[in-house]
Amino acid sequence: MTTSSTPVSGAKRAQVGVQRFGTFLSGMIMPNIAAFIAWGFITMLFISVGWLGWWHPVSDLLGGFGNADAIGWQGAMTTLAEAKDGTTFPQYVGLVGPMVTYLLPLLLANTAGRMVYRPRGGVVATMAVMGALVGTDIPMSLGAMIMGPLAAWITKQMDKLWDGKIKPGFEMLVNNFSAGILGMLLAIVGFFAFGPVMLGISAALGTAVGWLVSLNLLPVLSVIVEPAKVLFLNNAINHGVFTPLGIEQANEVGKSILFLIEANPGPGVGLLLAFTFFGIGAAKASAPGAIIIQFFGGIHEIYFPYALSKPLTILALIAGGATGVTTNMLLGGGLAFPAAPGSIIAVTAAAAGPAAGGIGNLLVVYLSVVLAAAVSFVLTAVILRASRARDLLNENAGDLSAAISKTEANKGKKSSVLGTLAGGEAVDLVAQADVGAGAALRTKTITNIVFACDAGMGSSAMGASVLRNKIKKEGIDGITVVNKAIANLTPDADLIITQQTLTDRARGVVPGALHVSVDNFMNSPKYDEVLDLLREQAGNAPDAPA
Repeated sequence: MTTSSTPVSGAKRAQVGVQRFGTFLSGMIMPNIAAFIAWGFITMLFISVGWLGWWHPVSDLLGGFGNADAIGWQGAMTTLAEAKDGTTFPQYVGLVGPMVTYLLPLLLANTAGRMVYRPRGGVVATMAVMGALVGTDIPMSLGAMIMGPLAAWITKQMDKLWDGKIKPGFEMLVNNFSAGILGMLLAIVGFFAFGPVMLGISAALGTAVGWLVSLNLLPVLSVIVEPAKVLFLNNAINHGVFTPLGIEQANEVGKSILFLIEANPGPGVGLLLAFTFFGIGAAKASAPGAIIIQFFGGIHEIYFPYALSKPLTILALIAGGATGVTTNMLLGGGLAFPAAPGSIIAVTAAAAGPAAGGIGNLLVVYLSVVLAAAVSFVLTAVILRASRARDLLNENAGDLSAAISKTEANKGKKSSVLGTLAGGEAVDLVAQADVGAGAALRTKTITNIVFACDAGMGSSAMGASVLRNKIKKEGIDGITVVNKAIANLTPDADLIITQQTLTDRARGVVPGALHVSVDNFMNSPKYDEVLDLLREQAGNAPDAPA
């Protein structure tokens, strides 16, 4: 489809660059969220102060605090530990420590390596990070997110040196030995150089966070976090900084407030509630459904267009976020592991464990959510009421349609396709395909439809579900509808649906597909056009009116 680009400033280009960096960070973490959750639940259940800490000897074994001489379980890994009286004893290693020290960083490294240079990059990245892990005595999640992609990039550059120069029959020999030797060298570098450097960086970041806490300045972070979320920079901040530091903090004290700075669903709920009561048009009508998706589904991005439609409401989000952080800071609230996605369900699971403080901590966290929502609601309501009369006179002012142009401005891109959404004009999707592709797509059978977003979860999964149900109701067979991360798109995709800001990136990955831009995965007029295309393909398109 035809897309035009508007001139952008250096600041806008920098913003887009940071957004892409955040997307990359998210791509590393999101596929491994299940591992983070597994570690969190094992910690919550089996450490000595966990829910099942009394369950001997199971908790002693899994939690890593049992005396092997006293328990007598053979075969499990042990380490030499020192008792309070100064004597030593063989202590079970358990699952908690090895998972956060080795499993999580290695998963991050492998995922990052694959993103940069497919499985080969993942293998070398894992070897390199392993050296850094055993060269330090702290969880190296942040280090894995740096060294993993770097190692994969080095592997890619190395392969370019002899690409096309290897004699037939020697490819496997060269490829395996080169990757093995490079992995060995990078592991040694990680052990002696990268690991200690990251130890210093981690200590510096921890000191900075501690300084903010000591001066009661942690709520000030909301001034950065909340606007960043609306501008789609949340991945860079949350996954790049808060999650790695929070894991280290939780490993030491059982919980971390850092997991709640970005993931607190309260500010978004408050904003959407205000739009429910005081909004106009589509914003008012769609806000109640958006609340359910954001609060229970954890998809925070669903409220971003509402804030963009009324930029002043970002101040309400900042105030709500700061209120939540202040509540947790003063009362000691925190989560035992990352709440991903930022659903109240995930927040509850991460806050309720004995290690995090049990029911007392859960009530504090709930209070932070409620107060954040209340402050955000009140301020957003004031802003909406103050401009309501003017917005009604201007009809669409303050409605979601205005957020389209605002989002384009924030992203530094403009799409001719999106320009038709506000006016609701019908568009020939095939006619808008890339030059040279339109004719091919008219004869190409569409069987594989892919919804693509940054991480391949959340909003794209919901969009895929919506279209899948529409196709089912139409009785159209032979169509698969799936959701993927943009980085994981494959050439077998016939039609790719993305949010407007991501279409260019998706087109760059799979240029031969038909690309459709939407502003809202949950409800877009483009879905009807897709259905028309599928009906035509199936030979059951409705007759045109006379």
